[in-house]
Amino acid sequence: MDKTPQTLPRQSWTFSNETNSEIRRAAATGIYDIRGGGAKRRVPHFDDLLFLGASISRYPLEGYRERCDTSVTLGTRFAKKPIELKIPITIAGMSFGSLSANAKEALGRGASAAGTSTTTGDGGMTNEERGHSTQLVYQYLPSRYGMNPDDLRRADAIEVVVGQGAKPGGGGMLLGQKITQRVADMRSLPVGIDQRSACRHPDWTGPDDLEIKILELREITGWEKPIYIKIGGARPYYDTALAVKAGADVVVLDGMQGGTAATQDVFIEHVGQPTLACIRPAVQALQDLGMHRKVQLIVSGGIRNGADVAKALALGADAVSIGTAALIALGDNDPKWEAEYQKLGSTAGAYDDWHEGRDPAGITTQDPELMKRLDPIAAGRRLRNYLNVMTLECQTIARACGKSHVHNLEPEDLCALTMEAAAMARVPLAGTDWYPGKPGF
Repeated sequence: MDKTPQTLPRQSWTFSNETNSEIRRAAATGIYDIRGGGAKRRVPHFDDLLFLGASISRYPLEGYRERCDTSVTLGTRFAKKPIELKIPITIAGMSFGSLSANAKEALGRGASAAGTSTTTGDGGMTNEERGHSTQLVYQYLPSRYGMNPDDLRRADAIEVVVGQGAKPGGGGMLLGQKITQRVADMRSLPVGIDQRSACRHPDWTGPDDLEIKILELREITGWEKPIYIKIGGARPYYDTALAVKAGADVVVLDGMQGGTAATQDVFIEHVGQPTLACIRPAVQALQDLGMHRKVQLIVSGGIRNGADVAKALALGADAVSIGTAALIALGDNDPKWEAEYQKLGSTAGAYDDWHEGRDPAGITTQDPELMKRLDPIAAGRRLRNYLNVMTLECQTIARACGKSHVHNLEPEDLCALTMEAAAMARVPLAGTDWYPGKPGF
């Protein structure tokens, strides 16, 4: 009997099981993979940063007796009626069509109860969302689906979407199985036919045209509403500077961990930059123009907890926005639906076929029976609780750093665990006073 030692089989890192399965799927179908959500690959993230806290050289605040404010005002540059929020966490744009009407209502209920705003998304404004949102931002997208001047005036702010973190340079996608009669009527589309949104606005090609568009929107709304510009995390310094030049009140910056309803997997994983890499260049652009804190910066893409919020604020953001995390709070990917996720060839925590409209949780679907599974009142409570916890966590960290307002957090309060995070955030590597690219080194 041959007793020669045998080497163990070794899986290729380049050709992993996941990669091999995608090659087989592509070879069998000839169709690229479409999914929802954001990038799943590991990229430098807020977890690679730590707060230093206070000891002798810094004096902490007492949580039970000393106030730490969390309020934020958005749109102070030109708007007659800026948005006043109790917390620096907003709900990102997610369309009716992508989400069910119950999900949109739940988002409005939860955000309002927590003292913050929600956002419409592509496809127009629903009465469910407007009726339950004390502060509602209306997205103005290249598709113009559902857009009308009356809804612009009903909104509390307008967000002109130029790019999205999951697909900067790419348009939207809503497959026919989710285009019901109501969705079709709102978007002036035929029922059951795949819808593709344009990747750029039809009536402008650059920042000069964008300036004209912003003025047009201001005149339609009597100069009352703040105008946001949303950009994907691609070239944050120049895009932020040009948004400011065009007259934006607020810049929304979405990193590659930000989600989408549906697009090509290759787009989600290989286009754009991590959220962490985008914040400091955007802040630098605002500082170079003398507009930091005058034009507010909202950061989104992969925000999960109060520590992420605090870190984004410390790096110079005025607020953050959440999408995927909000859906999870409502009940997305809940293990209680595991048996049904299994039937769909997925598992709780990995289900991302939102474009198919078969979501067991009743969130990313237009199926009437599935939609009934989501109670908008109970789901709104869960979202409110989650937003409250995130805010308390952010306050806890701010107090530990001696700050009486979460906006007083600063890069000096941070250190980095990795060279990549140190370079991106421009904060010292832990145990040193140096980061890659630091002037003078």
